[in-house]
Amino acid sequence: MAVPKRKTSKARRDRRRSAKSRLTIPNIIECPQCHETKLPHRVCAACGYYDGKEVISVE
Repeated sequence: MAVPKRKTSKARRDRRRSAKSRLTIPNIIECPQCHETKLPHRVCAACGYYDGKEVISVE
């Protein structure tokens, strides 16, 4: 069984663990139909349009 030869320092350990915390903020765009904010390449939750066409009917 593999055993570490030396103790991993706290700085090295924490640097490796902090790589997961570097998440990016998602892009938010304006819907061309209703001008609400939405995620790109997704149907607008406010009006139901995608790519200029009504995909779902929103009441």
